[in-house]
Amino acid sequence: METPPPKTEPTAPTDADVAALREQLGRPPRGLRAIAHRCPCGNPDVVETAPRLEDGTPFPTLYYLTCPRAASAIGTLEADGVMKEMTARLAEDPELAAAYRRAHEDYIERRDAIEVLEGFPSAGGMPDRVKCLHVLVGHSLAAGPGVNPLGDEAIAMLPEWWRKGPCVMPLGPPDPADGWQVHRSGGGGDRGWFAFEPLDRDAPATPEAPEGDAK
Repeated sequence: METPPPKTEPTAPTDADVAALREQLGRPPRGLRAIAHRCPCGNPDVVETAPRLEDGTPFPTLYYLTCPRAASAIGTLEADGVMKEMTARLAEDPELAAAYRRAHEDYIERRDAIEVLEGFPSAGGMPDRVKCLHVLVGHSLAAGPGVNPLGDEAIAMLPEWWRKGPCVMPLGPPDPADGWQVHRSGGGGDRGWFAFEPLDRDAPATPEAPEGDAK
């Protein structure tokens, strides 16, 4: 993409955000502290996660990418060998390697400000290699351009994942006859309804889940 999505200020998650995250992830969000970046469509796409989950498990990934469209596009980059190419460049380009190490230090500083995880690395392979572009993109989106050089590069390779509209959409109960598949994610009232446009517009609508069977 020519212009990356703008940095957004972190915010406390609303009930609607939590419902959207549950739908994006297919499970309730864990260790959720804040919405670290908000997609131009309005939904969360990166969350800030506690360094320890509710059960005490260490979780070093401070910034967790949640948007399934962005995640899918990043997965394509990984399958195309982008991580291997970036890791090779780190060994050959001292300036890039120094900038990537600063990104590693920034990540740990942000995480340590919440809770220190002794003996744990930052995430994504930093500072010496690239193991997960999802982590680097999440860092770049949360911290803004100029902090993680390889996260910034990966974002520039991605399509504008929000152009087709929200990946999940909180609604009042929509009409499946309009071509939208419908199901409940829980939450009560209008807040629990989500709809998504099927890839195959001729596909039959998914029936509403009975009360108590929400995902």
